[in-house]
Amino acid sequence: MYKTECAKGPGIAVKDWKLLTSAEELFAANENADLRIVDCRFELLQPEAGRDKYLHEHIPGAVYADLDKDLAAPITAGSGRHPLPDVAVLASTFGRLGISADTQVVVYDDSSGAVAARAWWLLRWLGHERVSVLEGGIKRWRDLGLTLEKGDVSVKPQAFVPAPRQELILETQEIVDAGRSCADLQLVDARDASRFSGEAEPIDTVAGHIPGAINLPFSASLNDDGSWKGGAELRRIWADLLGDGSRAPWSVMCGSGVTACHLIISGLIAGFEEPRLYVGSWSEWIRDPARTVATGRSPKP
Repeated sequence: MYKTECAKGPGIAVKDWKLLTSAEELFAANENADLRIVDCRFELLQPEAGRDKYLHEHIPGAVYADLDKDLAAPITAGSGRHPLPDVAVLASTFGRLGISADTQVVVYDDSSGAVAARAWWLLRWLGHERVSVLEGGIKRWRDLGLTLEKGDVSVKPQAFVPAPRQELILETQEIVDAGRSCADLQLVDARDASRFSGEAEPIDTVAGHIPGAINLPFSASLNDDGSWKGGAELRRIWADLLGDGSRAPWSVMCGSGVTACHLIISGLIAGFEEPRLYVGSWSEWIRDPARTVATGRSPKP
């Protein structure tokens, strides 16, 4: 069972792995030699801004992972905006960041976990389950008045041995093959409702959604202050969306396979079976104009 509650106060060490870690707990555990903190801040329209913010100030000991350069492969003619990295390349990246099989990892960003969730998922895709998302990100750390540091952090490279879990991935061809029965895949789209409906599309070249998909913006899992909603509330949200079949197969997507990972965490906290991730997501789906596009609001909330 996934542990979702984080103990508060000094002297609490990070034990095993959990979905979310509190800033208080991370502060108390930051002297742990087996702990690696990864800063994942990134801005889609200003790709260098995340690293600039990291160099200006970051949680002590944190290393930086760039969404475009470290957490995605180069874009190809048929791919989405953040393709799945090659296994060997990604394993080398994690090793360079100082992560081994014994390392407890905490990832954070300044977007309520929207980008950090991608690093969380990639680590788990390669078989490393001892990874958590920092609740409230660097904002919560600042709000508590905790220490920040400047500049780059140099760490000793580690041997990261990957054990990829291909069962966690949904490919485009499977959706194409499903055709009109795509609804059987229970594809949940994490984009804003206006993008899903086709009313607005500020990023990709085509507006709308994959026929049969339903919409749950990733922000629905968060409170107004950016903290995560509790397990009971998330359970109600997911039960309204997917019904009571918490063990039924389902899949998630978004614009490029990033914020969809946020939905995975939300669903797990709610007690639902872990879904597959459509890594290519909308930006890959629309690469082929022959693929059907739907518009209009989701039939479910």
